[in-house]
Amino acid sequence: MPLTTINPTRMELTRLKGRLKTAQRGHKLLKDKRDELMKKFMDVVRENRAIRKRVEEGLERAHGSFTVAAALMSPEMLEQSLLYPKQAVGLEMSFQNIMSVNVPAYHFKTRSDDPSEIYPYGFAQTSGELDDAVAAMAQVLQDMLKLAEIEKTSQLLAEEIEKTRRRVNALEYVKIPEMQENIKYISMKLDENERANTIRLMKVKEMILKDALEEKQAATARAVENASTQGSPDLGL
Repeated sequence: MPLTTINPTRMELTRLKGRLKTAQRGHKLLKDKRDELMKKFMDVVRENRAIRKRVEEGLERAHGSFTVAAALMSPEMLEQSLLYPKQAVGLEMSFQNIMSVNVPAYHFKTRSDDPSEIYPYGFAQTSGELDDAVAAMAQVLQDMLKLAEIEKTSQLLAEEIEKTRRRVNALEYVKIPEMQENIKYISMKLDENERANTIRLMKVKEMILKDALEEKQAATARAVENASTQGSPDLGL
């Protein structure tokens, strides 16, 4: 029995068959999209792991150099050396489409291409470890932006995979079986109605043949009676 009330007509059967065909085609497309999203997601996860490892190593190296520099320099000198930066960094964001998912793409550019612009202080009053820490932070900056981009991409892809998976499961386990059950129910009802109509027609035909046979027999009997009446001699005086 269908889960919902439906009208068992041929028009409804045709409509349900069209919807079932569309649902099956959409189910296949969504499964292909889900599989392709999973491939993209796994590639992004592998890239994320590699970039995160590189960022953590760079930050650890910069933190170690900065810790040594802080131990060799006075806090006032260290703060004064890093108070006014010379280099400026601009960040631009665009979007790229991955399987109908808009993911961010970060691009940054520096005001000057001179590599010495990253040091906002003179080298006479500072230690070499501070130079190493600033250089390490400058090197890891681009990887940090790339890591932020990759992690946001993986988050958006994971959300889209979850939505696509729910749609695939809804079609596969709810909508398509429900439509198939409704089509089966309507087909059975139509076949049952057709058999009932056939039986009624056979009974009507049988009744008509019976009536015709009875009329024929009655007509034959009347003809025989008339013939016998006309053929007998008149014995009256």
